[in-house]
Amino acid sequence: MISYLTLGTNDIEKAVAFYDALMAEMGAEKVYAVERSVGWGWGVGTPMFIVTKPFNEQPATHGGGTMIAFDAKSKNEVDRWYAKVMDLGGTDEGAPGMRGEHMYVAYCRDLDGNKFNFIHYLPPAP
Repeated sequence: MISYLTLGTNDIEKAVAFYDALMAEMGAEKVYAVERSVGWGWGVGTPMFIVTKPFNEQPATHGGGTMIAFDAKSKNEVDRWYAKVMDLGGTDEGAPGMRGEHMYVAYCRDLDGNKFNFIHYLPPAP
């Protein structure tokens, strides 16, 4: 089980404003906030999502090949969350659509360039 996921930021105030709005849209609540990091969650027993200024005081960078995927309950949720990211100034990395036969996905980047996606798995046809 994953306890939490962390993304680095170079501007904690902008990142918190971005993720406050996005996480609210996704049904998460802010569960803690300290000077250098803020976390949101969906309840006990679910992974927490955190943005943080790097502990080593070096600039935050996004990793090549690094991506966090958020489960969506429907195609509509994928569309809504993707639209929210675009409204908040995030960037498109792949508009909502089918990827293969059973996945409806949208790819985005946050204000620091961290890549993530929203994914809804469709059941196989009977």
